[in-house]
Amino acid sequence: MLNAGWLIAAVLVAVLLTSWITFTLTRLDRLHARVDAAQAALDAQLVRRAAALLHVAESSDGTLQDDERARLEQVSEDALNASLDDRETAENAVGRAMVELAGQHAGLSPAAVDELHEAGTRVLIARRFYNDAVRDTRTLRGRRMPRLLHLAGHRDMPQFFDIDDTLPVYDPPDVDDTDRADDGSTSQEEISR
Repeated sequence: MLNAGWLIAAVLVAVLLTSWITFTLTRLDRLHARVDAAQAALDAQLVRRAAALLHVAESSDGTLQDDERARLEQVSEDALNASLDDRETAENAVGRAMVELAGQHAGLSPAAVDELHEAGTRVLIARRFYNDAVRDTRTLRGRRMPRLLHLAGHRDMPQFFDIDDTLPVYDPPDVDDTDRADDGSTSQEEISR
């Protein structure tokens, strides 16, 4: 009777351990797939942001001087063609160029301002999703049992993508005097905007 009890306990422990390993493996696979999807989305948004800066630089009609336009085009091209090792540096240069452009040229067209702001916002969101996925994956892989059992296999540990993605602040255009009430107070139409 004692042997049968030990045999049942051993089978139960083996089933529980196998279930736990299977669950953890499945979770690791899902987390790695999430990192891959988030990285693809981040790459797409980084390309979109560099293309937006390039578009604004090429289409600015007299707002930018030729040397500044050439510098912005070069920064954009460098980011679009950057290798994996140089990617963070190139993307930081794009972010700084966008902030400088916002600070120096209040005369940009509203369409250009919207394009740059939207592209910057999308990069900010995509980078947060990517880094969240990396954090979750690294946390699970850093636990004792997944490390000891080598549950991640030969996959590389995902790395955080840290860039300065500060959004440029663009001054809104001045409000027309026709939107103001005669007594100098704000009109109801302006408040509703």
